[in-house]
Amino acid sequence: MAPARESAATGKNLITIWLLVIILVMLGYAVFGDRGVLRIIKAEKQKEELQTRLTALQQEQQQLRDEIERLQHDKDYWEQLAREKLGMVREGELIYHLPPKEK
Repeated sequence: MAPARESAATGKNLITIWLLVIILVMLGYAVFGDRGVLRIIKAEKQKEELQTRLTALQQEQQQLRDEIERLQHDKDYWEQLAREKLGMVREGELIYHLPPKEK
């Protein structure tokens, strides 16, 4: 009966090894597969980055809409831009350029 016990023990060891191999393959797929944990973490990080970028773009869009509104309706804003960006002055105004103070 000793050979039968060895055969049964070998069979149990073989089943155990196959189960371990199957479990390792399933675990590997769960971590590294197409829908694995690493892929999900990467997708979540990308989603957060895109959400941050979207928020920034929406704020920029609102600022541009506000500026368009001011350009369409605010004559004082036109004057301010002409003075700042183009260096324009009203007729009769004098411009004084002072040298920077030396330390």
